[in-house]
Formats: sequence, structure tokens, C-alpha cells
Amino acid sequence: MYKRQATPFGKPSDPITIGDYHGVRCAFLPRHGKGHRFLPSEIPQRANFYALKTLGVEFVVALSACGSLTEELAPRHLVVPDQILDRTTGRPSTFFGGGIVAHVGFAHPFSPLLSRALAEAARAEGGTVHEGGTYVCTEGPAFSTRAESEMHRGLGCSVVGMTAVPEARLAREAEMAYAMLAMVTDYDCWKEGEEVSAQLVLENMRVCSLMAKKTVARLLPRLNDLTNDSADALKGAIFTHPDYIPAAAKKRLGPIVSRYLGKRA
Repeated sequence: MYKRQATPFGKPSDPITIGDYHGVRCAFLPRHGKGHRFLPSEIPQRANFYALKTLGVEFVVALSACGSLTEELAPRHLVVPDQILDRTTGRPSTFFGGGIVAHVGFAHPFSPLLSRALAEAARAEGGTVHEGGTYVCTEGPAFSTRAESEMHRGLGCSVVGMTAVPEARLAREAEMAYAMLAMVTDYDCWKEGEEVSAQLVLENMRVCSLMAKKTVARLLPRLNDLTNDSADALKGAIFTHPDYIPAAAKKRLGPIVSRYLGKRA
């Protein structure tokens, strides 16, 4: 068990459970806190990912309930998205600032290698899996209005959820491979006769969660042989010359940037 110790960005959502599974060292962190205490916009994501980074985590598999924006993505199906549309407002989404500037590449927000392995694991467990598609991340906590749902459909989005941002951004800055298993709980509210309710979401989530657990268990043994394709995400991304970075910033972001500060990044 990893104590819920303070980071430069506050405390993580909860203690991080650490264990070994078939020779793979792994960590589990409930993003909403045990008992689901944090709203999506309240999750201390920077603290969460900073803590995971200090533990040496290289791969992050995120599990997220979502609403479907297309007919073919039915409730209880699984989606491994490859793109994000960010419609959040005001969530801290970077470790940088305070004297150090970095601009990471984010054209492909999900790790292709980890996403492929995740989809294969879910399919092997009997899940109905859809690879690719755009996850639109909204602020919440309310579900979409009908107008918002239709707008997201018009923009070509596949699913709607509330957690991929800033997770994917922070994972990239921390040079972790990040992939998501999006679990379809409903048709959002665009489909006639398919109004979203908390009861419907929770029941479908319960079923999807069972499949997600089996998927992660199948995936974990493969991680030792998988390449972290985000391992050098900060190479060339730090714009501030090391001589001008305040000592406080170097200390604050040490676990993330230290290997780049001995030279012009």
C-alpha cells in the first residue's frame, strides 16, 4: 500500500494499492476516491499522476463510463478511443508553469501500442469491442442536454464522458503510455426513448465493470513485453533554458523533468 502522501500538487484521490500479478508490478488508484467521493472536476489529477510517476508507473489503463453517440456503440459495448475532444472548463491540465514552459505533442492522445493490446485483451475475454473513435470530455457533473448531444454527434464524436481530460494530457507530460477502456452505459440523450438515468448508468456500469476486470487481468502479463511509446514525450518539448528555470520549479518537477535539465532540452 502506498500512503496517500502529499505531492507538490496536493494529495492523490486515495492510497495507491501496489501488488504483483503474474510477474508484473502494478498499481491501482481509484480516481474518484473510494466510495466515489470526487466529482470529475474535483479529482486531484495532477497529484494522482505525479504520485504514479514517482512510483515508476509506465503504463496507465483508464476505465471510464461513457455515453454512446452512435447507433452501433450499444450499451455494454466497450470502446478503445484514439482521439479526444476537450470541452472541459478550468481543470488544471499541466504540470508546467511557475518558471518552466513545455509544449508536448498531443496529436495522438492515446498510446497506439497500449490501446491495441487493451482492445485485444477485451476481445479475448468476450467483450464487444470497438477500436478507435473520438471521446468528447465534458465538464459535468450533469449529463448532456439534447442540444449538446446532437452537437457532439454532428462533430463526429463517438462517446461522451467526463474523465479523459486532463488524464491523457498529464500522462503524456509524465511520459506514461495511456489508453482507455470506455464502457458504454447508455445512448446519451440523443436517441428517442433512451433518456439517461443514474439507475440505468449504474446497472450497465456494473456489468461492464466485470468485463473490465477480466480485461485488465488478461492485459497485465503482456505489459512486460510492451514498449512505452510515450517514454520520450518531453524530448524537445521543454522550451525554457535550464539556466533560467527556478530552483523551486526544478525541485517541484524533478521526477518528471530531471533527465532533461542537464542540457538544452
